[in-house]
Amino acid sequence: MTDPLSPVQDQPPLHLAVALDGAGWHPAAWRAEGARPGELFTAGYWADLVTEAESGLLDLVTFEDALAVQSVSLRGPDERTDQVRGRLDAVLIAARVAPLTSRIGLVPTTNVTHTEPLHLSAALATLDQAAPGRAGWRPQVSARADDAAHFGRPAPATLAEADLASPETISGRLSPLFDDAAEVLATVRRLWNGRDHDLPVTVLAHARIPYELAARGGDVAFITPRSPDDAAAILTEVATAATAVDRPADRPLKVFADLLVLLDDRPGEAARQKARLDELDGAPLASDAEVFAGTPGELADLLLAWRTVETAGLRLDGFRLRPARLPHDLLAITRALVPELQRRGAFRTAYRSAALHGRLGLTAR
Repeated sequence: MTDPLSPVQDQPPLHLAVALDGAGWHPAAWRAEGARPGELFTAGYWADLVTEAESGLLDLVTFEDALAVQSVSLRGPDERTDQVRGRLDAVLIAARVAPLTSRIGLVPTTNVTHTEPLHLSAALATLDQAAPGRAGWRPQVSARADDAAHFGRPAPATLAEADLASPETISGRLSPLFDDAAEVLATVRRLWNGRDHDLPVTVLAHARIPYELAARGGDVAFITPRSPDDAAAILTEVATAATAVDRPADRPLKVFADLLVLLDDRPGEAARQKARLDELDGAPLASDAEVFAGTPGELADLLLAWRTVETAGLRLDGFRLRPARLPHDLLAITRALVPELQRRGAFRTAYRSAALHGRLGLTAR
């Protein structure tokens, strides 16, 4: 294994993204020290987060979104009043912060199950005008009954809580939704055809069918490995999916691993803070992604170890970090993790291109 204290040799640039959501990815994040729960629905809050991310030279930020309010239940809204509920529109957030930034990529999440391709195309093309060369897109399917109810549509195939343990079961039951999503992606790209839009499309995927969606219509896949061995297995599945959908060999899919992170300079403190937030929330933090609690240096060790994994012609091109507490963990990423990676020769010291597509090394379609 590469010595974590020595510069990384013969490695392509490491890419870093952050996923922004409310007060952070821990359900009790709004109760953490330094949180700004009273500002979650203000433009200034999001402007501060994105400009901080750009100061850390990050490749892109993603903005979470959904048609219905957050819920711990798969069946619809819950009755909890001790967690954040509601979001601003992700595309509008991205458009609002675009003039305040000049380099970082802006990637909103949009629902493709209940949103017409024409509307998606227009909204994202408008974002591309506000942030030329920096706009991206994360399409998302929805199986929630309360989402469908907004449009007077019947609920899609329902999921039980037990299904959450099996991504393959989930994607299998939702296969028609992913088929529809593939059609939406293709239609949106056709609507962009002939226009000066080169938006990278990112897809969060956990199993074969979503991997095929990413390979068919995406440029970047966000995956959720739990270990280096798991990352190798997923990369093999992604490569198989690319072959199954006849993705051109000269347009390889970029792959980022998602990690939910709690960071603190003091050894053991991040784990203690996680335990405190878990207690406040009434349950241990659960996530589709691996949860990391430690120091920025320890996280740098993990990222550099995981990125050595290579199989089936694919490797981890980067990482999308989900800050558990905002702004605390974002500041730890930009002001501690990034300098540590720079010290090891693993991360840029300046933006060399304002265009997200080129920065990620994506080839034109």
